[in-house]
Amino acid sequence: MEVLAGFGGRVPLSRCESKKRYFNIRAHRASFKVEEENDDPFFQAAIQRASLRLRESHSPDPLLVDPYVGCLLPSNSLEDLDQQLHPYCLATKFIDDKLLETMQSTDGLKQVVLLTDGLDTRPYRLNWPTSTLLFDICPEKVFRRAVKKLQEAGATIPRGCMSFHVPAESFDTENILRSKGFSGTRPSIWAFQGLPVVNLASFKDILSLASNLATKGCLFLGELPGWLAETEVGDQSATLKWLDDLFMSYGFRVKMIEYDEVARNLGKNSAKRASGVGTSILFVAEHLRFSDDQMETWRTEFQRIEEEGDEEGFEEL
Repeated sequence: MEVLAGFGGRVPLSRCESKKRYFNIRAHRASFKVEEENDDPFFQAAIQRASLRLRESHSPDPLLVDPYVGCLLPSNSLEDLDQQLHPYCLATKFIDDKLLETMQSTDGLKQVVLLTDGLDTRPYRLNWPTSTLLFDICPEKVFRRAVKKLQEAGATIPRGCMSFHVPAESFDTENILRSKGFSGTRPSIWAFQGLPVVNLASFKDILSLASNLATKGCLFLGELPGWLAETEVGDQSATLKWLDDLFMSYGFRVKMIEYDEVARNLGKNSAKRASGVGTSILFVAEHLRFSDDQMETWRTEFQRIEEEGDEEGFEEL
């Protein structure tokens, strides 16, 4: 799976430089390499998201409270942070609520796939139902640093739940998920927020993965960096069509969610679009196809019924 991308907008590299520096990931399946954290745009994007959660957690009327994010950040992270509501915080709250609401309302839903930047604390801070299996696909090196700090801070997965890390740089993410207990014959829900992607092709890889493994009716929701859209900035109708065509080609019916609508539903004013941060696309998609495992199960059952029918016919003769 090809990974690595920036926060909301493009990373602070030219398109040419970005391709030159990171395109060999797809060609050579190289590992995620954080050369120097202070200079790495992808790690810094994850830090920026974590800082926004910290700031929101300390606001007078917080949308969300992340009790563990502080241990992932420098001690001065609250200094000079803008106090206005950020779209990322709205998206995070929306995704949090949608995950838990769907888990509570869907029979047999125990599998959650999180596609994150490695500093996501959802496995620890959300009240997951008992027996939930959490699969966190994220950059290996960022995850290893984060999980160490989280453990030192006393963060734990809710009792009765299990969490599995899947390195985003893996050769075969699909089979690794299966080896860790994911079942393509059981319901799942997928959430994309923060997992770095370098181009549209890499996000298509993610859609393909979800389409192969998610059973019919499963939800895939999240927040896409706006620069992925092959449309003019601000052309909402074109973006809607692009989004619909993209997701439908992988068997998903998608709905774009307006940030202002989320804000109104939460009793908040519209979120500030911070300068230097590109717009993002908040979405919820429903899978309309059967998973590969469902199809294989039915093919096997159909073959068994046919063979039994042939044997019965032979006995009658």
